[in-house]
Amino acid sequence: MRRAFTLIELLVVIAIIALLIGILLPALGAARMHSKLSVCGSRLQQIGIGLLAYQVDFPDRLPQAKGPLPPPMGGEGVIGALFAGQKGILPYYGIDSTGAERRPLNRYVDDRAVAPDAEPGTVPMEALSSPLDRGCEDTGVPFPPGMDRTDSMYQFIGASYTLNDHALDSEQHATLVPLTGGKMPPVFDTTKTWVVGTHPIYNYQQGGDRGMRWYDKNKVEANLLFADSHVRTRVPVPEGVANTTADYTFLP
Repeated sequence: MRRAFTLIELLVVIAIIALLIGILLPALGAARMHSKLSVCGSRLQQIGIGLLAYQVDFPDRLPQAKGPLPPPMGGEGVIGALFAGQKGILPYYGIDSTGAERRPLNRYVDDRAVAPDAEPGTVPMEALSSPLDRGCEDTGVPFPPGMDRTDSMYQFIGASYTLNDHALDSEQHATLVPLTGGKMPPVFDTTKTWVVGTHPIYNYQQGGDRGMRWYDKNKVEANLLFADSHVRTRVPVPEGVANTTADYTFLP
């Protein structure tokens, strides 16, 4: 006669499986995070190599493109978000009209020829997309409806990464890109001044909280490429307007 499992034996087996899952899931989650951090860091390194190549053609300049300024300013200005990536969906500053072809760094970070801008649609730029991109809970854009938050900064403005073109206290406080464009100022400490980073570096702009907790739901951290071309991941971003910390500075 075949002996079947008793109810107690089945419950013990289920309890052991549940215990193993409980032990393994955090380890798997940590492994996935480490893998995504590696990809994101690698893409920042790729951007850094692209910047060096760009500066061979345009000495002492960071990639810059102009876009329309909203009322009451009007006219055109250098828009840091247009430095690279694909066409976004934000209907301001030329974000939704300036595609991959006209974002100046693209051809320096992708071996493939950058395809002409497509209307409608986008030309994907994988090198500017981070697997850690979780968007933004408060974009600060109340109109049109649906623009107040986003699940992906890559989709929203065209890149998961941003250029250090202004300080936290004001968009008019230029850092590495002059407001009217041109050469970047001399950098005092290239090991500390960041050049390109993931968007959470601007989480506390003007003292607000944009809810960009990409790496830990309880912390704001950013991945950063520095002026000397080294990359750091999960750099702590302190609450409030802190343009300079022990880990980095916005200032040249």
